Amino acid sequence: MPFSGKKGMLVGHIISKDGIKVDKAKTNLIVHLPPHTCVKEVMSFLAHVGFYRCFIKDFSKVAKPLANLLAKDVPFH
Repeated sequence: MPFSGKKGMLVGHIISKDGIKVDKAKTNLIVHLPPHTCVKEVMSFLAHVGFYRCFIKDFSKVAKPLANLLAKDVPFH
């Protein structure tokens, strides 16, 4: 879709003449995920939300507690 002033979708983002916005349907899926039970699930979650990091204020500060769980020999609670 060339930028002709119409609205379109591109990899989970809504692009229009007003700018780029997040597709709410995609973020609702992330919000309603069950709690993480292992390191692998935390890694997967951080990868999914990292895709939207430009829309999340202070993403690195918010994600730091989860990222700390990925360190070696850290107990997972």
